[in-house]
Amino acid sequence: MRKIFVTLLIGLSLLSTQITYAQRKTSSKIVPIRVSVPVRPAGQRDVLNLTTPKMNVVRIGVIGLGMRGSTTIDVISHVPGVKIVALCDLRPDSVEEAQKRLENAGLPRAAAYSGDENAWKRLCNRNDIDLVYVITDWKHHTPIALYAMEHSKNVAIEVPAATSMKEIWELINTSEKTRKHCMMLENCVYDFFEATTLNMAQHGLFGEILHTEGSYMHNLDEIWGLYWNNWRMDFNRTHRGDLYPTHGIGPNCQLLNIHRGDRMTYLVSMDTKAVNGPAYIKRTTGETVKDFQAGDETSTLIHTANEKTMLIEHDVLTPRPYSRMYQVVGTDGYASKYPVEQFCFRQGLLKSRSSVNYQNLELYESIPDSVRDLLLKKYEPDFMKQLETTAKKVGGHGGMDYILNYRLIYCLRNGLPLDMDVYDLAEWCCISELSRISIENNSAPVTIPDFTRGAWNKIKGFKYAFVK
Repeated sequence: MRKIFVTLLIGLSLLSTQITYAQRKTSSKIVPIRVSVPVRPAGQRDVLNLTTPKMNVVRIGVIGLGMRGSTTIDVISHVPGVKIVALCDLRPDSVEEAQKRLENAGLPRAAAYSGDENAWKRLCNRNDIDLVYVITDWKHHTPIALYAMEHSKNVAIEVPAATSMKEIWELINTSEKTRKHCMMLENCVYDFFEATTLNMAQHGLFGEILHTEGSYMHNLDEIWGLYWNNWRMDFNRTHRGDLYPTHGIGPNCQLLNIHRGDRMTYLVSMDTKAVNGPAYIKRTTGETVKDFQAGDETSTLIHTANEKTMLIEHDVLTPRPYSRMYQVVGTDGYASKYPVEQFCFRQGLLKSRSSVNYQNLELYESIPDSVRDLLLKKYEPDFMKQLETTAKKVGGHGGMDYILNYRLIYCLRNGLPLDMDVYDLAEWCCISELSRISIENNSAPVTIPDFTRGAWNKIKGFKYAFVK
């Protein structure tokens, strides 16, 4: 009887498992929270591969001369074909400091605008400026960019260019209406490892890319107080979600050809409780904050139309080491930059696909540093090889700031499409608000709009434009 009873229990258990499995197979999919796509205004069309007339010299106005703006002056003053026409900041002393940087570079002083909240409008109203750099606090990025485009200026906006879906669609619609470039100054896509790995991927070394990872992990404890009027900590205090996703997601989207053959479809996000933000405010001001919004750590998982995935993380509050967590996971290879630069490939693949003869590779073992360095040298993009010495001499995050600005000016001078367009800006910035929506709905999936409004598959693959 005992044997029959045990057999019956096992049978019921197996039946229960089969029923559960069948239910999982036949159950309906969870419906994501849908984010609408506004209809394109009448008479407008997309700005994919947008070009503007060639410019012998790109005449520039810079708005915002704080920490980031002042160093940008140093970088762009070394880029060929640039004339810095005008400078603007609310604070007159910041404008004067920028003027001294121009003088130190052997350049003439620029027209100065400062002293009131609308000084930047007077700069945008000039008729001798082709490109406006917007390097203010985040909340002023979009309003200034919109006004500048409406006044016939191309715009280059510091990250993040927009902090809400409303701002994103305003930037897209205005760029499409005015046919002016609207580019975000995302420098991490020009880091040498990321750009070289992208080239390796385009040569097939990793096989099909299935998954990528990126992040911004940077303890800002020693930097919070340097932001004028405490604006960045205040933003973290009042906003939830991944507030600074672009450094991590930018290189990933280029790898996966986002809106160039693939597109992001939905995301799921979650965060930790807020501990270090309110603790910092308590420690520095004595104020007790009970409704601090940004969690110490935010994680977002993104799915694409071609069934690829991205993991994006944000952490500026804990004592983790700096990391952009750059990882590439392909069917035949792997790459990562943090905490060490490494590659891993299937046995024999390097010789067959790259002519690099290295076959004594154990499964799951990273290739030796000497072979890694050989690959990095072999696949560094040609234009970066040509710019590397100057870029590292000029500086700016190891040289990637110089390459970013050089490429922007090069494309404008030659009437070429920019490396990053307004749809890149939209895709990389939208993570902020959409991650908040997911978090506030128990980590529910949230759709990611097609910002091209149907044209995401028109261009096949990411590529840089050059004069032929």
